[in-house]
Amino acid sequence: MRFVKGMGLVGAALLASTMVASAETITIATVNNDDMVIMKKLSNVWEQKTGNQVNWVVLEENTLRQRVTTDIATKGGQFDVLTIGSYEAPMWGKRGWLLPLDDFGSDYDYGDLFTSVRNGLSADGKLYAVPFYAESSFTMYRTDLFKKAGLTMPEKPTWDQIAKFADKLTDKSKKQYGICLRGKPGWGENMALLSTMVNTFGGRWFDMDWQPQLTSKAWKNAISFYVDLMHRDGPPGAAANGFNENQALFGRGNCAIWVDATSAAGRLYNKEQSQVGDVLGFARAPTEVTPHGANWFWAWSLAIPSTTKKEATAKSFVEWATSKAYVKLVAQHDGWVAVPPGTRKSTYDNPKYQQAAPFADMVLQAIKSADPSQPTKDPVPYTGVQYVAIPEFQGIGTTVGQQIASALTGNESVDQALENSQRATKRIMEKAGYIK
Repeated sequence: MRFVKGMGLVGAALLASTMVASAETITIATVNNDDMVIMKKLSNVWEQKTGNQVNWVVLEENTLRQRVTTDIATKGGQFDVLTIGSYEAPMWGKRGWLLPLDDFGSDYDYGDLFTSVRNGLSADGKLYAVPFYAESSFTMYRTDLFKKAGLTMPEKPTWDQIAKFADKLTDKSKKQYGICLRGKPGWGENMALLSTMVNTFGGRWFDMDWQPQLTSKAWKNAISFYVDLMHRDGPPGAAANGFNENQALFGRGNCAIWVDATSAAGRLYNKEQSQVGDVLGFARAPTEVTPHGANWFWAWSLAIPSTTKKEATAKSFVEWATSKAYVKLVAQHDGWVAVPPGTRKSTYDNPKYQQAAPFADMVLQAIKSADPSQPTKDPVPYTGVQYVAIPEFQGIGTTVGQQIASALTGNESVDQALENSQRATKRIMEKAGYIK
């Protein structure tokens, strides 16, 4: 025990016992993505600094969303910190389900957060979640395979060009697949990608009267294109592959092209963890009929439910894990290429990050170019690029994702999957009062 000057041994003992008694354990629900795995690993730094402890609940993306949504909607109070995104934060904040997070210390530097990311997590002028990392989507490809085949990836490819490249680069005898795309059903899994495909093929989820548009020509063209492409050039079992599964496939060298989250770039470029770091190329997200909504916007963020009984401790962790000091801590332990992307200006202004992450500027431009307020060619009554910012979308997106996964596995036709999706979506929207 440390003896405190001016305090007797008994007084020092009382102080020590008070510190132990005041220590708390907070429960954090998070997704099993690489950046969060690093956060969990480094959380012992915060624990040692504060004397508090973290109970981690690390879940697959779909499971996380289901558990967190159920808990917060029922005021279950299982968690003190939630990992959510730009879809949930504004809606849940407006409902009073989240605590505002505008009161961190001056050294937190809210002005260092990218404005678009901060706005995406705010409602009525209040910030309800702070960004851990932000992302858009773009095209990743193997430069060695392109060079060997005499192919050149344009800076701004079309989906038609992507398909032609994939056809030429598929060699299933070598487990080399021309393209890997999300197939795992879920509103934030396969539908994140497919919503952007539908957008750029000229489609939309709803018209201005909230009538579902899932049997429109644009939806049929986009989903038929996707299913045909994956059958020709995708890996086996693609309907089970989400972000993490495709990242592993691409990192092992099994995919020639992968269209997905910009946040994958740091992990794939890290040569200690990826076999393709030396041959990694990047291009914009593919477009087709229109550039509107071709690349998504998302920010995995930390929020505090209003049901927590450990507000001060939860805020202490959230402030630490999203701070400039945390970025430097990750750089110290895992290298600058591994720091959380897309959230802070100071990260992108840092020469060390620029040198370690040559893709940084393209990632930043993709994030800045994503426009949730104008996601489609035709006007829509909603905001959101790869999602529709209404509470009902979580159920709608997951139902539609399951139908399209069924079409991908060949259990039903694309037309049947979309007709089922249209009926289910219309029922949900009628029940919710959007349409009569």
